[in-house]
Amino acid sequence: MAESAHNQHASTVDPAEVERFARIADEWWDPRGKFAPLHQLNPVRIGFIRDRIASHWQRDALSGSPLHGLSVLDIGCGGGLLCEPMARLGGQVTGIDAAERNVATARLHAGGQDLAIDYRETTAETMAASGAQFDVVLALEIVEHVADVDLFLRSVGRLAKPGGLVFLSTLNRTAKAWVLAIAGAEYVLHWLPRGTHDWRKFLKPSEAVRGLRNGGVEAQEIVGVVYSPLSRAWSLNRRDLDVNYMLYGSKRIG
Repeated sequence: MAESAHNQHASTVDPAEVERFARIADEWWDPRGKFAPLHQLNPVRIGFIRDRIASHWQRDALSGSPLHGLSVLDIGCGGGLLCEPMARLGGQVTGIDAAERNVATARLHAGGQDLAIDYRETTAETMAASGAQFDVVLALEIVEHVADVDLFLRSVGRLAKPGGLVFLSTLNRTAKAWVLAIAGAEYVLHWLPRGTHDWRKFLKPSEAVRGLRNGGVEAQEIVGVVYSPLSRAWSLNRRDLDVNYMLYGSKRIG
């Protein structure tokens, strides 16, 4: 009863984080703007998601529409950088974000691309409370910005259909991550606006796995996402989870 009462008032929304991203919403689709790192990272993220979905549902990843007929939810969709590729791969995509300006930007851009994406200004916990469920749930670069991590991860799990997949990416709470993702990316290289990240909100892989398990999701694979200064490119590395990492898991059946 106490937990139920708590959940009625709990929220994953951090107003300061929402306002921070709302202020720069107009820059989502500028590949050289404040979201340039996400544009550079996107091919790696999309490939990881596409290949695991294709394998799970025994489809051809290179067929052109490996997500055909699958419902996809992108939590913290921002300007739609993941929603649009998922729609082009055949997914029936819903994107949600707590910032109205992000949703407006995403909706406008998708309209210009003639893509039918259902964008909504709402939160993971609100969607979960409505009983909505999806074949694929994406929670990329968002968990480090929420106010209540446990509630967020439980909500993510509730939003996945039994047998469905959940994808999560975030930053590890290590000294190396502080040096590279905050000191380096924000203060030295100026890849990101100062204050984008709070190291205390970074999540260790074990914490992410445990939180998703509380939502009924069992992790299947965890890989590091590593940037090479020489090639200026991102790649997957199973041996290096020190800074950025992605994982995917499946929702328990029954």
